[in-house]
Amino acid sequence: MDVKGAALRPSVRAPQREADIVRSALAALKERLPDAWTAAPSSDVRDRGVDAIIKLTAPDGTVVTLVLECKRALLTRDLPALREQLKSATKAIAPTAVPVVVSRYLSPSVRNWLDDGGLSYLDVTGNLRLTSTQPALFIRDRGADRDPWRKPGRPRGTLKGVPAARVVRALVDFFPPVSAPALVQRARSSTGATYRVLEFLDEEALITRSGRGVESVMWRQLIERWSEDYGFQQSNSVSGYVQPRGISALVNQLPQAKTLTYVVTGSLAAQRLAPYAPPRLATLYVDDPVVSADVLGLRAVETGANVLLAVPKSDMVFDRSALAGGVKYAAPSQVAVDLLTGPGRAPSEAQELLDWMEKNEPVWRRRPVG
Repeated sequence: MDVKGAALRPSVRAPQREADIVRSALAALKERLPDAWTAAPSSDVRDRGVDAIIKLTAPDGTVVTLVLECKRALLTRDLPALREQLKSATKAIAPTAVPVVVSRYLSPSVRNWLDDGGLSYLDVTGNLRLTSTQPALFIRDRGADRDPWRKPGRPRGTLKGVPAARVVRALVDFFPPVSAPALVQRARSSTGATYRVLEFLDEEALITRSGRGVESVMWRQLIERWSEDYGFQQSNSVSGYVQPRGISALVNQLPQAKTLTYVVTGSLAAQRLAPYAPPRLATLYVDDPVVSADVLGLRAVETGANVLLAVPKSDMVFDRSALAGGVKYAAPSQVAVDLLTGPGRAPSEAQELLDWMEKNEPVWRRRPVG
């Protein structure tokens, strides 16, 4: 069951010792247990290689054993080794015991990784996923989405902004490996910004680094992670227009609009590669919406638009576009992130496109020349 526990009070001080973290996390768990369930720590943890063993007792007396491994802080790249360590220790304690990762705070990316791996977890702010089959128990709750104890001024890992977007696009659009200097040149980003993004992606286990370069890229997960810090409407200046004769008329006009700087993104671009449903909205990146609207015969509207013209913060959106039928389409990586952050059925269209990209990687992903 999904539950809503008590919110963490801002005045609560950050627990420093692992024992304090376990104690605070256990208190958060008790608040979220179903009625008549109890939770109590076991004293039998010596030489077990874990931080705590918790006994959950159901109303009928059935017991669930939780095996807790506590870390003050966790990065995504630390999780594979932690998972194996915890599963091995849990198996030695009891075949039906439930391994649980515990921390002061678990970031959304860490929680997503644990969710995908089917691991239970708990943090002091109330982020919780607990699953047991014997007896059947499922508890899930959401606490903080940001570390409430992060010190002021401390930089937060993010993929916001043009430099990060340039690096992400360069990593996704090309097959690895790539050296850091080559990535700087390919992304048209500064050396400092590129290394900061690489460090963050390494912590998130979205790339594998070797020496001064990148050996592998989890490109689908990277696009999805990028979408958490990106928003099509928020990251661009977007205006609505109507093409009175419909989207098909617009598509027929574009091959003749040779003076325009544009690329098609969104549903119309995805439809070319991974048909999902007839597009109801055409979305274009342009450098000048007034000129573009005039050339294409579009009328500005407040509501009921069937065309969106977006002025990007960077010309990066035009990079590695494709020409098909005389129409210029944005690279699949850009189309996917635009759809992931779009309204209505756009995220579903994004998943369909990402599925196509996985099956056709050699078609859209480039290999470096030379």
